[in-house]
Amino acid sequence: MLDKIDLEAKLSGKEYSSALESLEPILGFLQRKLKERSIPVVILFEGWEASGKGTAINNLIMPLDPRGFKVFPMAGTDENDRFHPYLWPFWNRFPSCGRITIFDRSWYKVLLDEEKAIGEREFLSYLKTFNSLERLLTDSGAVIIKFFLHIDRKEQKRRLEKLDSNPSTSWRVKKRDFRQNKNYESVKSFIERILQASDTDIAPWYIIPSTDERLAAVQIMNTVVNCIEKALERHDSVNGTVNPWSGNTSVIDSLDLSKSMEEDLYEKRLAEVQKKLREYQHILYKKRRALVVVYEGMDAAGKGGNIRRLTAKLDPRGYEVIPISAPNDAEKSYHYLWRFWTNMPKDGHIAIFDRSWYGRVLVERVEGFASEAEWARAYREINDMEEQLHDHGTVLAKFWLHIDLEEQLKRFQTRENDPVKQWKITPEDWRNREKWNIYKPAIEEMLVRTSTSYAPWTVVESNDKRYARVKVLETLVNMLKENL
Repeated sequence: MLDKIDLEAKLSGKEYSSALESLEPILGFLQRKLKERSIPVVILFEGWEASGKGTAINNLIMPLDPRGFKVFPMAGTDENDRFHPYLWPFWNRFPSCGRITIFDRSWYKVLLDEEKAIGEREFLSYLKTFNSLERLLTDSGAVIIKFFLHIDRKEQKRRLEKLDSNPSTSWRVKKRDFRQNKNYESVKSFIERILQASDTDIAPWYIIPSTDERLAAVQIMNTVVNCIEKALERHDSVNGTVNPWSGNTSVIDSLDLSKSMEEDLYEKRLAEVQKKLREYQHILYKKRRALVVVYEGMDAAGKGGNIRRLTAKLDPRGYEVIPISAPNDAEKSYHYLWRFWTNMPKDGHIAIFDRSWYGRVLVERVEGFASEAEWARAYREINDMEEQLHDHGTVLAKFWLHIDLEEQLKRFQTRENDPVKQWKITPEDWRNREKWNIYKPAIEEMLVRTSTSYAPWTVVESNDKRYARVKVLETLVNMLKENL
């Protein structure tokens, strides 16, 4: 890819002015159209050291309305970023619908900057993660434009020496920059491999010859115009659907919901397991491992009471309970996983989700808030996200709390008749109950499609609250013992 680029090409001042006169109003117009159509755009810049990424970004944004874009320099990472999964800082900076995010350096930096420190398996794992991320974003309607700014070895050396000789810019030049120039050919071969492996139909690389600043600016603007015009013309796609689920097995029909536990035994085992959880919380912090606990289940299955027993003896400074309800207008303007990624815990901490991203394949599926194409591809997207969390070192524990319809009715009626608990029952709970025959196959498919070796589901018999609480906490202790 790199060898095919003409690095000697130049643009005259007259040609440059003429091109800008044509391109700048088009870019402004297209930016407004993106806002009207609620299409988010992610533009990322990679390239050789001293290839002019900052200048290229500045030239691109000049004709844009500054209220509709944001530029993020991503070369360095702060402590908060380092204590989260690798993609976390990018998810926190992805654009909402109709906006543009420009990354100066991107998720590819870990490969481009550390070619000697990464083994083959890790290299391939990163590529898989990046391709999955880009597919996820484009499936949801986002536009991804990836630029690599290319210069030859001689030009790079000239620029580095010029920067280094000027007291006001010498701070920008690092020893590794000259080392990259010294090893230009070997680094080039590695970069070529990265570009080829991540050059896809949905998110191709655009190699920009950057010897001449004016030519680079025009090529970048032209590319952005073409990509946005294609996005505006593109109709809703059904890409990302999965093969129909056979539904031959039933997880919840085979449950023994008569399981119970006597009060004395419950108090004894609960106290023991809560003590162990407190100890494992300290170990998580010491080892800088995060824990994510997901609670899903039928209405009135006992998620709230279960969570209270889980957190009763924990240090409150080290965990957060995150209740999930219907997304608000701001959350709807992002990818559906955005509000979960941004709430993932810092290494050494615990996040407890009271309902979760699985709403995509449950309530959003049943109620029609997500199209068939959207919820069908969500199984893959969720599995990919959980695998990325696992690869980072996060421990994932997922619990489905299940009760039968008779027990649910009993709990609903108890809530209605108790003034202290009436706030717990809503008309929506009754509507969901009426749709049980629709929810059931969605639940079964979710449990089968998203129970993996790195994030298995534990289905909890919850007709008896005492039994359910102890089972969840003891299962969690066993998972932590196995992972830590």
